[in-house]
Amino acid sequence: MNIRANILLRVYLAFGLIVLFAVAVLLRLGDVQFIQGHKWRAMADSLSTKEFDIEAARGNIYSNDGSLLATSVPEYELRMDMLAGGIQNKEVFDTKVDSLAMKLSEFFKDKSAKDYSRFLRKARQDSARYVLIKRKVSYQDLKVIRTFPLYNIGKYTGGLMAIQQNRRIKPFKDLASRTIGYKNENVKNGVGLEGAYGNYINGESGKQLMQRISGGVWIPVNNDAEVAPKDGADIISTIDINMQDLAQNALKEGLIRSKAHHGAVIVMEVATGEIRAIANYTRKEEGVYEEAFNYAIAGNQDPGSTFKLASYMALLDDKKVDTNTLIGTENYKLPGGHVIKDSHGSIGTVTVKRAFEQSSNSAVAQLVTNAYRDNPKKFTDHLYGWHLNERTGLQIPGEAKPIIKNPETNRSWNKNMTLPQMAYGYEMMLTPLKMLTLYNAVANNGKMISPIFVKEIRRLGNPIEQFKAKVMNEKVCSDETLSKLKAMLEGVVTNGSGRQIVYNPLYKIAGKTGTAQVADGNLGYKAKKQYQASFVGYFPAEKPKYSMIVVINDPIGEYYGALVSGPVFRKIADRIYAGDIKMYSGIKQNLVGNTNPPEAKAGQSKATKKVYNAFGIKALYAAKSDYFNSVDTSNGIAYQENAPVKGIMPNVNGMGLKDAMYLIGNAGLKAKVKGSGKVRSQSIQPGSRIGKGLMVELELN
Repeated sequence: MNIRANILLRVYLAFGLIVLFAVAVLLRLGDVQFIQGHKWRAMADSLSTKEFDIEAARGNIYSNDGSLLATSVPEYELRMDMLAGGIQNKEVFDTKVDSLAMKLSEFFKDKSAKDYSRFLRKARQDSARYVLIKRKVSYQDLKVIRTFPLYNIGKYTGGLMAIQQNRRIKPFKDLASRTIGYKNENVKNGVGLEGAYGNYINGESGKQLMQRISGGVWIPVNNDAEVAPKDGADIISTIDINMQDLAQNALKEGLIRSKAHHGAVIVMEVATGEIRAIANYTRKEEGVYEEAFNYAIAGNQDPGSTFKLASYMALLDDKKVDTNTLIGTENYKLPGGHVIKDSHGSIGTVTVKRAFEQSSNSAVAQLVTNAYRDNPKKFTDHLYGWHLNERTGLQIPGEAKPIIKNPETNRSWNKNMTLPQMAYGYEMMLTPLKMLTLYNAVANNGKMISPIFVKEIRRLGNPIEQFKAKVMNEKVCSDETLSKLKAMLEGVVTNGSGRQIVYNPLYKIAGKTGTAQVADGNLGYKAKKQYQASFVGYFPAEKPKYSMIVVINDPIGEYYGALVSGPVFRKIADRIYAGDIKMYSGIKQNLVGNTNPPEAKAGQSKATKKVYNAFGIKALYAAKSDYFNSVDTSNGIAYQENAPVKGIMPNVNGMGLKDAMYLIGNAGLKAKVKGSGKVRSQSIQPGSRIGKGLMVELELN
């Protein structure tokens, strides 16, 4: 082959390879463009744009009286687009950037105006589209910032971008904090009401299309969300904020006084099972207590003597004893050598009622052993029938499962010791709320109901779900037994172990003291003597409205229930009773004098005297204060001064709503009004000490 032919062959071969490569490239481009185009376009979009969730505003949690317990407030992250439409003109930016820097410096006080100016100019030079200006800015501050130079050009054209985030707050700080709970990604379902009702409170997230720009930063494609978030529903709890405040303060004072390790208080409305207050405190250091654990619903321990109510209920209902049955209180020796004795010593041979009032361990151990020795299951069947072995099915998580032994299923049942020790509250594990549920059943004429924490769920102010207490047992015992138990519980306070501390001559309290030695973890009872002091009962005894339990653990010094928990119970009960006129009994209003003059309406002195003068009615006293209350007499109308005193509840009885609301508002109170006409009663008694924000109920007719 000659040289020319050889060169041509090589040229044709090279050209052919180039053509083949070009054809292959074209085929591949066609495949990518037309056959796989949809796939790659979707991938490209996913890399540059992406949908992000927008958190919905969580629903509010309210107290029973309408106070706000938890709410979400908007916070904003402020960013700036340096290439926004209104500031693309360099002259506009340069003219106003120093003024903006000065305003930001004055407002946030974190950088000098020069630093802000340098920062903004550098961002402009870099053509930044998503510059962070400030985090955690309130809505009120945002409104002010939008008036600053450049930002006031337009909502979006001035470059300011406000990314909303929601922050959860509790207006009353630590009041009912554990019950309200919190949402935490690390805690499954959250804690308290926030966790239990998360499906309602959380709302539905919205969708925002975001675009990734240089530097890996995501910015909104549109100023408005593609799918707007749906705010969460509101929860109406059963908590009464005033009772909660009272319970927490009284418990903390009691714990500090006794130098105890921890304690709990629960206040429940008898008829409805609604929890009005629940407080738990644990000692962190000397004199400092915090809410760290919900002992009220999760603190399983031997209840001690408060359990004697269950023992006597079984004995009386089975006709094993009567209240006038005589029983000795001397030391009771069990087979095997164990001796049951009373810490205060024997009180001799007494009636069953007296033994209960004085909380004799020896007496109840003998009575239960003698009655059920041959058939202990009959005794435990009572306890199981009252559901003491079951959780109450609370609306919030964390309730501990009670432990009540059974002779047929528990290997640890000791035929000589278990039954007599169960009689006075040992060899079992119950929470304070479980014991309160039993006492509440007695106060509620035998109907045992499950406590509730939430009464209603609302969306946009409209109820979407309402809750009532579940009936666990329609009748825990006969009416005859109930009558005897109520008399025994009242006797504890009037004649027994609770008289010195809990008794109040103004109204009747029924209840039971309890003192139990508790085990120190796995070390048992002998490692260190620790006690649980408790008092549980209800009031007013003749017509119970509230039941309550106070439990204080590991006090130093005195450890008896009456001395440690009794004062806390009494203080809370006294304050609740004083603030609720509906519980008062035997109080009558006597009208004196003639009935010829028209009934005088209390209110403004000047306006009322003008009316009386027009009708020729004599005023016996020339009121000097702006407001007054009137008293009818046989000679005319007497005025009674009503000059408001700071921190003292004013007397608005007899006033019209306008005058009453004026005085209540000036006193810093909130009002809940029922009826129309003149004020006939007020829930906080005139002359009582008050604080700002308290709720007062006014009844008009």
